[in-house]
Amino acid sequence: MNRFPSIKKNEEFKQIYRLGKSCANDTIIMYALKKEEREDTCRIGISVSKKIGNSVVRHRIARVLRECFRLHKEELKSGYDIVVIARQPAAALGYEEMSCAYLNLCSRMGILL
Repeated sequence: MNRFPSIKKNEEFKQIYRLGKSCANDTIIMYALKKEEREDTCRIGISVSKKIGNSVVRHRIARVLRECFRLHKEELKSGYDIVVIARQPAAALGYEEMSCAYLNLCSRMGILL
């Protein structure tokens, strides 16, 4: 079984914040950076602040965003590192609304095929 393609290191998050382009809606903020050395896959990093809610709420948001990424990975252009930051209204949304917000930002960023 393959590992989930996630961004873990703080240095990589900082690089994406600094060099990547960003887009936001009222639910999530998305940063994307094209990585030339990794042309075959996309990776995602998810950030949910403690201001959003307790650990149960934060982990549910992260699981929903990870599932959105997993299901729509084939629709994304290859070679991008994506960081998604959840905002306060994300705590009240279900999968369908979160998926719609995620795909909306992907299309606005120009990373959808």
